[in-house]
Amino acid sequence: MSSPRLYVVATPIGNLGDLSPRAQQILAEVDLIAAEDTRHSGKLLQHFNIKANLISVHDHNERQRASLIIDRLAAGESVALVSDAGTPIISDPGFVLVRAVKEAGFEVSPVPGCCAFVAALSASGMPSDRFSFIGFLPAKSGARVKALEALADRQETLIFYESTHRIVDSLKDMAQALGDQRRVCVARELTKTFETIHTDTLGAVIEWMLADANQQRGEFVVIVEGAAPVETLLTQDAIRVLELLAAELPPKKAAALAADITGANKKELYQHLIG
Repeated sequence: MSSPRLYVVATPIGNLGDLSPRAQQILAEVDLIAAEDTRHSGKLLQHFNIKANLISVHDHNERQRASLIIDRLAAGESVALVSDAGTPIISDPGFVLVRAVKEAGFEVSPVPGCCAFVAALSASGMPSDRFSFIGFLPAKSGARVKALEALADRQETLIFYESTHRIVDSLKDMAQALGDQRRVCVARELTKTFETIHTDTLGAVIEWMLADANQQRGEFVVIVEGAAPVETLLTQDAIRVLELLAAELPPKKAAALAADITGANKKELYQHLIG
């Protein structure tokens, strides 16, 4: 390694055979590995007979560790960042460190590999031309439903992570907020022995999961099909009035005033402006 650099290294999400040869080489050659959990990463390194210096970098110490790692880079060393599974920073620690390293003037290089939501999407049968990765929803049902209701009209595919002790409640809240006929793919324990990828309507998936407690265990990616496009009922006259008002007013005020003038639906007017 000719220059000090932080490598962001993706690791397997289950099957150890998914660690790329390049990732193995980088992990064997860097001076330091920053790991979310040194015990977990230590087992991975031991499997590949890689001897390395490890330090922990997690949510509670990331800012302090960033200073230490920048000092090591300044001394000419190279560092690899790994999480417990998959690509660091994706619903895992690492953002604070990467930003600090870049602001300190050092290079950051990705070593791509596994990412749970990308793997799930590829096998889900859901539209993949446009999608939004949401990550984990709020832990409490009320906040979760509110967050889902804010996403209800989004037309792109929506992707979530969920834990074993909340998966059923989250699916029920999705059915409440999005409708039980919305299609969903639940991908469980990807690349592991009990991998399951099941696609159906939300209502049917909830019944399927309640009928088999084994399907409620593990780590989950939940992929929800976007809302169907809504055909606008706006007339050309309503759109013209809206656009004239929007040139002088914020979108919400323009939509409200245009609705008063034309009798058109305020929500449709607003969606036309921001859509």
